[in-house]
Amino acid sequence: MTSVNSNNIPDIETLAVAALHAAQDQLGQCENPRGSNSGPMVNEYLHAVGLPPGYAWCQAFVYWCYGTAAGKLKLSNPAVKTGSVHDCWSHSASAVGITKLLKADVVQRPELVKPGDQFILLFGGNAGHTGIVERVEGTTFHTIEGNSNNNGSREGYEVVRHQRSFSDKDLAGFIRYTAAGI
Repeated sequence: MTSVNSNNIPDIETLAVAALHAAQDQLGQCENPRGSNSGPMVNEYLHAVGLPPGYAWCQAFVYWCYGTAAGKLKLSNPAVKTGSVHDCWSHSASAVGITKLLKADVVQRPELVKPGDQFILLFGGNAGHTGIVERVEGTTFHTIEGNSNNNGSREGYEVVRHQRSFSDKDLAGFIRYTAAGI
């Protein structure tokens, strides 16, 4: 059941928690064959953002999780619809109802990061990686990530849990989808 605030707007924490639960339900989903960026569920993640099999899918996984959650709650998906981590990060800057939490802010105040937030890692060129925050413990945030592996690769082959640090040199920040974007 969706909780509603005094303005009759669905509680965004319900959506974030539902997106996190969708991600948890996908733990262990793998590419088939390994290294192909395809497989039954991987293809579904990619299809959600309009891409065919064969593309890197970490961003598509996050979008799919928010879409699954929004559908269950009878809401529109507030996540940025793209398969590119860089596009998601840049388009979230001007999108209504999306809050960006920059690395500089969360290093000083890790409590700002909440379960269900999307983390963004940006590497050189157009490379990036993303996933959903499961919980925060001190200077560490625990995540669920698609297109990764037990080594934390951004080009892995499954949905896994990881621990990451707020001091990671590639961390750009976090994205929170709010009720205004629904």
